[in-house]
Amino acid sequence: MIALGSASADRVTIDTRFNGPPTSANGGCACGVAARLIRDPAHPAEVALRAPVPLGTGLDVERWGDAVKLRHGDVVVAEARPAPAPDVVPPVRPTVAEARAAMDRSWDTRPEVFAGCWVCSPTRDDGLGVTFGRLPGHDGVTAALVRTGAGVPQEDGRLAPEVAWGALDCVSYAPHLWDLERPSMLAGMTAELLEPGPAGAPAVAVGWPVHSDGRKHHTASALLAADGRLLARARALWITLRG
Repeated sequence: MIALGSASADRVTIDTRFNGPPTSANGGCACGVAARLIRDPAHPAEVALRAPVPLGTGLDVERWGDAVKLRHGDVVVAEARPAPAPDVVPPVRPTVAEARAAMDRSWDTRPEVFAGCWVCSPTRDDGLGVTFGRLPGHDGVTAALVRTGAGVPQEDGRLAPEVAWGALDCVSYAPHLWDLERPSMLAGMTAELLEPGPAGAPAVAVGWPVHSDGRKHHTASALLAADGRLLARARALWITLRG
């Protein structure tokens, strides 16, 4: 059973609460749902998003070996497979206080398509609260605190794996993307969950750029415990929308 909806051997549904854009799932959460269908959530996985992942509707699970596809009718919306761990290391490990200060420098030109995102919207009282901003002293790096208390999906006193994927997603929208003429959408992630995040304990999300090639933007992110310990890490691919 996934924490963000329901699942059986051949079908999975993501609850409507967990949106990114208004009518589709948050990309990181959707990646996390697909990833945990292939093997133990602690193992690294690579997920490609092929189309917006619909909410509140059954998605067919198609398996071959350790890999899976999620289909909405005839449309493949996501593909997940085991992968090597992403080779990324945070360039800085913000403290809880530094992450809170970054949130005061948040993205003030946020496109309407992200305004109500469950993970990063500043107006969602029921959300994850990852209202990322520029880290003071490191303007190319984003940081935010992650809500980990009551109301956030949990399993056995820990953050649900899909929640960690969601936090890794949004904070990886690095500052160099903010000023582009058009928004960019998540096309895929490779993530490793090293240690379950304890529910109710402080957690910091940090993101940074890797490189860009035209409309394709590679970024990275990590989740940290309050003492700087690495809980999870990821690489992400963002693609800027065409006109």
